[in-house]
Amino acid sequence: MTKFEKAKVEIVSEKTLSDQWTRLSNYDIDYTDSSGEMHRLKREIYHRTPAACILLYDPKRETVILVRQFRLPAYLTGFPAWMIEVPAGLLDGDHPEEAIRREVMEETGFRVRDIRFLFKTFTSPGAVTEIIHFFAAVVDTTDRIADGGGLADEHEDIEVLEVRLADTVAMIEAGEIYDAKTVMLLQWAALNRASLG
Repeated sequence: MTKFEKAKVEIVSEKTLSDQWTRLSNYDIDYTDSSGEMHRLKREIYHRTPAACILLYDPKRETVILVRQFRLPAYLTGFPAWMIEVPAGLLDGDHPEEAIRREVMEETGFRVRDIRFLFKTFTSPGAVTEIIHFFAAVVDTTDRIADGGGLADEHEDIEVLEVRLADTVAMIEAGEIYDAKTVMLLQWAALNRASLG
């Protein structure tokens, strides 16, 4: 057993601060660190439900299908508010693969056939409980069977983009793509292009 495995956590209290779009809680915890000292710590945690995202790759055209949509946190921090991202969404109780199929159709109008699970991550583990499931799928132009653009009743306003995979690394370096899940999937694709199809 390492000294870090001796660390212990006890939740002393939890108070809900907000329960609107997502739940925000304030926690008091007693944390016994690796040297055996106990500290009372305060943390605020966003309880986000699991999500999924996907890289859609067209090997014939050597392109990826991305979306652009408004993101308030980017706007509030001075970044361009219309972010370029891979299709993604909350699971809403569905299995991750079912959820990402639904999100791809809603956002892009593409039908996906064979989906490959890649990995799952916490994207902001210091404050958010959300776990994101990452997938990849091969598509072509015949797979686009609807317009996409998001759901009107959710006021989604999504632009569908087709970008050469080779151009995406330069877009990341130039600061045009700055969404973490998108950067991870595009870098995965750059390293694993041969296995994409």
